[in-house]
Amino acid sequence: MQIDIHKENPIILGIETSCDETAAAVICGRKILSDEIASSAKTQALFGGVVPEIASRMHTDEIASVVDNAIKKAGITYEDIDAVAVTYGAGLLGALLVGVSFAKSFAYALGKPLIAVNHIRGHLAAAYLVATELKPPFVTLLCSGGHTAILYTPDETREEVLGGTLDDAVGEAYDKVARVLGLSYPGGPNIERCIAEGDGKPVVPMPKMLKGGGGYDFSYSGLKTAVINYCHAKQQKGEAYSKADVAASFQCAAIDVLVEKTMTAAAEKGVTTVTAGGGVAANGYLRRRLQEECAKRGYTLVLPEKRYCTDNAAMIASEGLIQYRLGNFAGLDLNAKASIPLSATLKKGDC
Repeated sequence: MQIDIHKENPIILGIETSCDETAAAVICGRKILSDEIASSAKTQALFGGVVPEIASRMHTDEIASVVDNAIKKAGITYEDIDAVAVTYGAGLLGALLVGVSFAKSFAYALGKPLIAVNHIRGHLAAAYLVATELKPPFVTLLCSGGHTAILYTPDETREEVLGGTLDDAVGEAYDKVARVLGLSYPGGPNIERCIAEGDGKPVVPMPKMLKGGGGYDFSYSGLKTAVINYCHAKQQKGEAYSKADVAASFQCAAIDVLVEKTMTAAAEKGVTTVTAGGGVAANGYLRRRLQEECAKRGYTLVLPEKRYCTDNAAMIASEGLIQYRLGNFAGLDLNAKASIPLSATLKKGDC
């Protein structure tokens, strides 16, 4: 197999099945040619969260057509593809296995190289799709349902984890608080809708865990518990309370500390570019706060479009492009992994 890792704009097919979205995308260099997603979120909402078996079944049903649609909409042929990039971790193991198995057989059938992509590095690489000239160094706020961390990227090939959550991820806290307030899954957008019914002010006292101490670490367990205790106390006393006020107070406590520590990290590392990734980076309040604070400091803020903050295959292809240029290809013995380090990369022989 002849692979030209120096090709100026290789065409990468990305496949993503780490949770409840079956996604495929095609990029040429850093230009997105197509981006297809089939989601089981509405079905999952009936159960109050993601049911792994349902997600895996949907991936099995949808992946072939989603990939085919992505290739057709990109206006290319199968032979035009230079490499196949797939999420191998982290995520729901059964869901990941569907994507990895499909990608291996697809790459083998076409005689194309296979690239194993760390889902989290995919979220970080989404920034390159909105700012095609983006170059490190920069600081990234990673905030999703499974991870919350601040990372420093000195170059495209590596990240330094400056700090992370000690318990719940911020996205997980959103989902749990939404459940306490009687709101549907997914928690993030429904909490935002709930807040819009009030004045958006944080009138209910909430803790900002590890705000001053803890370096760049976060803790959301105490904040989640504070919301639960407040609501239960009101219910036991038979007192009414405003869901919108509770939601707004929770959101300010959850988000403000993320922004504050990200700005501190950028200053400490001496960078002037800040990026954000992960599903919570689609949150309107977080985006607004990041924009305000970066503007105050003269920083350049790179925020992917909201659809590229949540799980998608374009970000997987974007990270795949980085690994392609490094010559990091996986073997057909590649296996899915439910848990991997935040900055892990994989190449042939490591599977």
